Amino acid sequence: MSSLITPLRYSETEMPSRLESIPTVSGPRIRFSGLVVIASVSTALALATASECHSVFYPPSLLYGAVLWGWWGSIASAIWKLGPRQPSVLRFSPAAIVIHLLVACTLGVAHLLLLGSLGFTVAGWRAHSTALAVWTNLLNINRFGIEILIYGFVFGITGIVQYQIRAQRDAMRALELEKQLSAAHLRALQMQLEPHFLFNTLNAITTLVEFGRQKEAAEMLAHLNVILKSTLTRTTPEKVPLSQELEMVENYLAIEQVRFADRLRIEIKVDPGALDSLVPCFLLQPIVENAIRHGIAHCENEGFVEASATRVGHELHLRVRDTGRGFSTHRQNGHGIGLRNTRERLAHFYQDAYEMSAQPMETGGFEVAINIPYERG
Repeated sequence: MSSLITPLRYSETEMPSRLESIPTVSGPRIRFSGLVVIASVSTALALATASECHSVFYPPSLLYGAVLWGWWGSIASAIWKLGPRQPSVLRFSPAAIVIHLLVACTLGVAHLLLLGSLGFTVAGWRAHSTALAVWTNLLNINRFGIEILIYGFVFGITGIVQYQIRAQRDAMRALELEKQLSAAHLRALQMQLEPHFLFNTLNAITTLVEFGRQKEAAEMLAHLNVILKSTLTRTTPEKVPLSQELEMVENYLAIEQVRFADRLRIEIKVDPGALDSLVPCFLLQPIVENAIRHGIAHCENEGFVEASATRVGHELHLRVRDTGRGFSTHRQNGHGIGLRNTRERLAHFYQDAYEMSAQPMETGGFEVAINIPYERG
């Protein structure tokens, strides 16, 4: 057999059997609690008001501050709790604004009356005013306007914060859904490739058995066993070291060499600095299969397939060339699964950070070139 595969020599450290997972370390989750923030702000404002009036240790001042800001804290808490359950509460529509304006007027009057009632806690209040005058002491246009403004501020801030939280949650749900759909699509692509390869290999083995070439069929089954073991151990599509991907390619090429014998010559050139780079699993095998199936298989004489991998700075360059018939309608149809599938998987892993070209060469044959970011395994 004159076919040639350039041997690849790996050390045990260069060729890990499986891609080790990297544990994710995360700190304790801190949940944002709007009620805690509201209570903290209300308490701080109450203490500040008591300090301005007299002292935080003077009971009447402390009581005034607690009633003044505890009232608004309670209202803010109620709006905060009602917002997720009744989204209409926080809408900024004209009808909602009119309703909130009426509510603000009602609450403002009630709050001013409640603050005015604190005058009854002062000893000797009867000597200076009547009960009605004490109770309605704060009912004036200036204080009433401040009440309306405070309600509007509380309503506006609460609505904006909850809107941002809802938007963030919706965005996270959308991203999670997109991730799940992308993973499902990628898995579908993976499942599309593997049966395609398995079908072709089993057909070849069947043909060998029919022609009485049991020894060659046994060799193909041995190589297929290695490939299937590697494939079945991956529960989800992932990136693997280039060395592991090349091992699968070599087993596939060994299968093809049994089929084509002297008609197939293969050469694999790999930059040692590229062996530890990560590539999407099952990336090269479909391209090599296309080169053989739609190029070499139609050659009357010896065909040549060359695969190379080179690291250039922060990029990994992969090339697969063959000396087949070049671009034809038959090759174009054959590339339907292989190249389109490969391009979609590259787009999944690298978005716009990759280049892929598939075109006939001037000297004859076909070349597939892929440039992806270098990632150390």
